[in-house]
Amino acid sequence: MLPELIAASIPSPSEGVWHIGPFPLRGYALCIILGIVVAIWIGERRWAARGGRVGEIQDVAIWAVPFGLVGARLYHVATDWEKYFGADGSPVDALYVWHGGLGIWGGVGLGAVGAWIGARRKGIRLAPLLDALAPGVLVGQAIGRWGNWFNQELYGRPTDLPWGLKIDSDHFSSAYLASKDYQDALAANGGLVPEFATFHPTYLYECLWNLAAFALLIWLDRRLRLGHGRVMALYVMAYTLGRGWIEYIRIDDVQLNDVLGLRFNVWTSVVLFVLAAAYYVWASRNRPGREESVYVDGRNDPADDSTDDRADEPADEPSGDASAEPAGDPVDEPAETEDVTEDASTASDD
Repeated sequence: MLPELIAASIPSPSEGVWHIGPFPLRGYALCIILGIVVAIWIGERRWAARGGRVGEIQDVAIWAVPFGLVGARLYHVATDWEKYFGADGSPVDALYVWHGGLGIWGGVGLGAVGAWIGARRKGIRLAPLLDALAPGVLVGQAIGRWGNWFNQELYGRPTDLPWGLKIDSDHFSSAYLASKDYQDALAANGGLVPEFATFHPTYLYECLWNLAAFALLIWLDRRLRLGHGRVMALYVMAYTLGRGWIEYIRIDDVQLNDVLGLRFNVWTSVVLFVLAAAYYVWASRNRPGREESVYVDGRNDPADDSTDDRADEPADEPSGDASAEPAGDPVDEPAETEDVTEDASTASDD
């Protein structure tokens, strides 16, 4: 594929690291951090709307985020172990997270363990917590995928489509170098390694898919008032459905490419989709609607705050001497009590 024959393409950044004095600022890390921040922000808003306290998602994130990052890295290393522990591998490189390589399912799995620990410490039910977090995680993943753009990694098969992603020859994957497409590119370039080639921008496909799935989850949640983990189940179903076809067109260095004719991550998506769909059907039949409280046994429910604050106040009791009270008071007091009750119920609905 000659560069001059490519009419249009998506450029890759010339570099993904900028130095501020001795400190490197990496585009990959910035995308991951921004994605986490946005996911927490969306989760906070959804958690408050479901009856939780503002700030609790941040408290849970202190546990969930580190667990998730460790899990994501472990999953990547496990599915690409020869790169680190093979004959030509370097085990130390497994620690270099900034070079790229975070497996989403390891992040979701171990991140959920961290969220469970944080939830237990706060007396929070795990199912409504995951339902509140799931849509924001999709947006966080959409943002985080742009880190692959900065690193020029995890792209798809070669293409000459106008939105083909331009990849420098230094970042050609081993799978591409071993392919017939690469041999054809060499022949077309007079036997010389082409300066670059264009590939399917799978990071962009996944970003757009995740944003569409986010909109779908928000719409379904509002329309059906989903609860008991069903939003989380829909998240898994929506993400795996997109990841399955996107993974199928990728061409990268992952070693576990083929298991019974399919890439390992495609099988992972298929299995998780089936499990999530089964849980959604079961929960819809056995636990319809939403939880009455997002807290364990209703403890720490914000709706109880107004009651607790007024519990120590002395109740207004009749003095027994009707003549000592103004004539209009018995009529005004019920109206005042009714206003307080109405205000409390309104605050509870918010």
